[in-house]
Amino acid sequence: MTTSTVNAKASGTFSIGGDLTVNRMGYGAMRITGDGIWGDPKDIEGAKKVLRHVVELGINFIDTADAYGPDVSEQLIGEALAPYAKDVIIATKGGLTRQGPNQWLPVGRPEYLTQQVEMSLRRLKLERIDLWQLHRIDPKVPVEESLGAIKKLQEQGKIRHIGLSEVKPHEIDQARKVVEIVSVQNQYNIGDRQHEDVVDYCAKHKIAFIPWFPVAAGKLAQPGGKLDSAAKKHHATVSQLSLAWLLHRSPVMLPIPGTTSVKHLEENVAAADVKLSAAEWKEIEDSAK
Repeated sequence: MTTSTVNAKASGTFSIGGDLTVNRMGYGAMRITGDGIWGDPKDIEGAKKVLRHVVELGINFIDTADAYGPDVSEQLIGEALAPYAKDVIIATKGGLTRQGPNQWLPVGRPEYLTQQVEMSLRRLKLERIDLWQLHRIDPKVPVEESLGAIKKLQEQGKIRHIGLSEVKPHEIDQARKVVEIVSVQNQYNIGDRQHEDVVDYCAKHKIAFIPWFPVAAGKLAQPGGKLDSAAKKHHATVSQLSLAWLLHRSPVMLPIPGTTSVKHLEENVAAADVKLSAAEWKEIEDSAK
């Protein structure tokens, strides 16, 4: 699939919360950090170059989190992109703490989440976060308490909309009793569809579904595998086919593939131009089960 004239506008649009209209192909900024999502990237200026090219390609939905680095991803976004173009939406997350590379533990205490929102605002150079997401529900803290603190910040004008991450339908129901939930971010791709019920829930309630780890991996994506064969048939890469399938799967789907490579970034955006018939998509879905 050619990348010479790619633009995220080809992916269509979705309005998060009814008033944040974004191109559906977004960018996940987890990988612009060090190994294990810990510390600075090896090439800081290179990471900033990728971020600027993200916007040049028409991507106006960028997802990050205070735990990426920690702090590093947000800091780089603020340095590379602020002041932001009018249509660029920055979504961030809070509620996961870091103990080292690839180590994550949830903390949902109200005072901690309040502090983290304040720090995210500083690093991102924002006066208001358009979409703040609870990175994980802390099993030690009632979600009503965690989101109660976020609701106060929303009322103060520091947060526009609120989302969740790695949740089940009953947990979304529980959260919606406290605040309006406009997005859900769960792991999901063509080879890992354990959250089908959450996708359907979000579609029913017009809630954005943001799949993290959106590109299929493992045996399914290996050279000569089922997805590889289908991708070659349609002159695309496995990554492009994976992303195109997500866009086809539901109109509320907002894929956020991440990369530190300008070339891969352009390839990901070009996935929006992969067009298959309903029968072809079904064949690919069935082969990926």
